[in-house]
Amino acid sequence: MPFNVIHDGDGSPRIILSEPTGSTAEVLLFGGQVISWKNERRQEILFKSNKATWKPSKPIRGGIPICFPQFSNFGSLEQPGFARNRLWSLDSSPSPLPPPNNQSTVDLILKSTEEDLKTWPHRFELRVRISLSAGKLTVIPRVRNTDSKAFSFTFALCNYLSVSDISEVRVEGLETLDYFDNLLQRERYTEQADAITFDGEIDRVYLSTPIKLAIIDHEKKRTIVLRKEGMPDAVVWNPWDKKAKALPDLGDEDYKTMLCVDSAAIETPIVLKPSEEWKGRQELSTVSSSYCSGQLDPRKVLQGFA
Repeated sequence: MPFNVIHDGDGSPRIILSEPTGSTAEVLLFGGQVISWKNERRQEILFKSNKATWKPSKPIRGGIPICFPQFSNFGSLEQPGFARNRLWSLDSSPSPLPPPNNQSTVDLILKSTEEDLKTWPHRFELRVRISLSAGKLTVIPRVRNTDSKAFSFTFALCNYLSVSDISEVRVEGLETLDYFDNLLQRERYTEQADAITFDGEIDRVYLSTPIKLAIIDHEKKRTIVLRKEGMPDAVVWNPWDKKAKALPDLGDEDYKTMLCVDSAAIETPIVLKPSEEWKGRQELSTVSSSYCSGQLDPRKVLQGFA
């Protein structure tokens, strides 16, 4: 069986993925949101706020929220889009994706409703496949235009990652790239550092990033590798102390043990003609910190997901 479905005390369904080495993932039908990914040693890879609101009608601060049809304030809709505030369904016909074979996989779907059309007048189908294998969590989002006219959208998978101490973490793979700084009126800058390190609030959209990034956690001796396709941008966010205190669903000290590194398509919106479909792909995997960061030179990165 690819997954189990359990119902919480409030009746909201939760999907449990598991695989033979012992790793697990949990997915909520509300928002289509992954809220937990534990490795074979039962260590949590994703961050979840101590003040996360567990209500059927409210997204949880943490895990992997899905941002569609817009991200953050790069548009006029509710932030960051409405997909994370909707109840999704199990997708019984995820064609043309191949069958999941032996992987623990769930396919979810969100279709536009008459209510959604009032705020975003475009008919769509948003599908997500979430697959768990040894040491790896894969998310494949797809958007199909089921309307009679073209539309455009932006998209992000917001990866809330659990880290030991934000001041001891570095992100590699974004060197020399341009970014929008949301803390400075979205001005455009070029990254000068050899790696991204953290000593204060950060909220940046890095542009035209390589397909592979590394989040190196020295204290946990663990590197999280993010591979992505179809989502050329990457958002790096940590609220630091003042903003953490201002967020009602984030603990005052939570910023120390979290980092968001998102797969995104923001700078250039995706345009779909009627019946066209866009597909993205994200893989999160963990490796020991002996991992050679030199592999992340964008000129040396192997294409694809070998």
